[in-house]
Amino acid sequence: MRVACLGGGPAGLYFAISMKLRDPGHEVVVIERNKPDDTFGWGVVLSDETLTNLAQNDAKSAEAIRAHFSYWDDVAVLYRGEKTVSTGHGFCGIGRKQLLILLQQRARELGVDLRFETEAQSAAHYAKEFDLVVASDGLNSKTRTEFADKFQPDIDTRKCKFVWLGTHQKFDDAFTFIFEETDKGWVWAHAYQFDDKTATFIVECSQATWDAYGFGDMTKEESIATCEEIFKDHL
Repeated sequence: MRVACLGGGPAGLYFAISMKLRDPGHEVVVIERNKPDDTFGWGVVLSDETLTNLAQNDAKSAEAIRAHFSYWDDVAVLYRGEKTVSTGHGFCGIGRKQLLILLQQRARELGVDLRFETEAQSAAHYAKEFDLVVASDGLNSKTRTEFADKFQPDIDTRKCKFVWLGTHQKFDDAFTFIFEETDKGWVWAHAYQFDDKTATFIVECSQATWDAYGFGDMTKEESIATCEEIFKDHL
């Protein structure tokens, strides 16, 4: 079987790996517009159950991924000066770039054809050449749009604004939710460790708070400085 995966993120790479494991004779191609070491975002979170499923599917890549994870069992909520901790959850985080590198290595080892810096054409175009075309092209999927009448996607856009940041502050003891009440409204964050030195720190607020702060008129540096001030007690 000839298989084309349109998109070389974790989903496209892992599907390609899985197809090769089931039949090494499959010709599997992954088409990705970015470079191998390009990525967006900071960390990826998986549950213990997901890790178990990965190990059952491909023990080798699962072991490589597990070696780079940060683990925690607790979820902590910080609200009006009080910290509430819930335990026994079993989560882990890994840098998205590290995850991509590991999956790329495993895919190459199995003989997957990785084509980077290649803009994918329409799924209909590849369907003429391949037996199976996999849409793994992310949130703003061109394939989903191309076949919207078949997939019938239900997209619900909400009003909260968020920014995905990183910090060298440690959040390695729990998946942490922080709520700060400011004179312009509530601003909240969730943070988690994904390697020895870095944690994801995602900041979110309502449209009203966004407007009150004037985030829309700020530069990137000004937005970051404002977030640092709001969460200074935690950073």
